[in-house]
Amino acid sequence: MIGKLKGLVDEIGEDYCVIDVGGVGYVAYCPARTLSALGGIGTAVTLFIETYVREDMIRLYGFQTALEREWFRLLQNNVQGVGAKVALAILSTLAAPELANAIALRDTAMIARAPGVGRKVAERIVTELRNKAPALAGDGAAGIGLKQELGEGVAPAPVSDAVSALVNLGYSRDVAANAVAAALKEAGEGAESAKLIRLGLKELAR
Repeated sequence: MIGKLKGLVDEIGEDYCVIDVGGVGYVAYCPARTLSALGGIGTAVTLFIETYVREDMIRLYGFQTALEREWFRLLQNNVQGVGAKVALAILSTLAAPELANAIALRDTAMIARAPGVGRKVAERIVTELRNKAPALAGDGAAGIGLKQELGEGVAPAPVSDAVSALVNLGYSRDVAANAVAAALKEAGEGAESAKLIRLGLKELAR
C-alpha cells in the first residue's frame, strides 16, 4: 500500500494531480485545497496518500498533511452517506481545524457549504464525530474543548451574547469563542455578558 509520495508535480487536473516519482507518474485525487497548494509544474512536493484497492482498480487520494488524510478516513468510516467524493468535497471547503471547530460548535450550516452535503448529512457528521473533533483539531486543539461548551443551542445566553459581541467587533467566530471560553474560566459560571466581553477583550489584547 502506498502511504506517501515524494516527487515532482507533472500535471494538475480539476480534481487530481500527477506526481512524478523517479520517472513514474502517480495519479492522486485530492481536495481542492491540496491542489491549489501544489505550486507549478516541476515543483517538489510530498503528498500523504490513502490507497483504495478494488477488484477493478487502484485509486490514490492525496493530502497535504497526515491530519487531512485522517479526517478523510474518519468521515467515511464513521458517517453513513459519506463516501470518498463527499469527503473530498468537505476537505476542499474546510481546512481540518475549521472542520473540527464546526463540529464542536455544531455549526451544520458551515459543513453543509460543501457540495453534495445536505442538512441531514451535516447533522450526522456533527453527531457521529463530535467526540472525535478535539483529537483531530490540529493547531486548534488547545481551544476546541472549550469551544464545545459554546456550541449553538448549548451555551448560556450571556456566553452567546459575548461571542456575538466580539464577532460584531470584527473578530472571527473561532477567535471570539476561544476568548470568551477563556473569560468564562476566569469569571466563573453565571458571569454576565458585559464581564465576559471585557475579559474576552483583555484576552485578545495579550
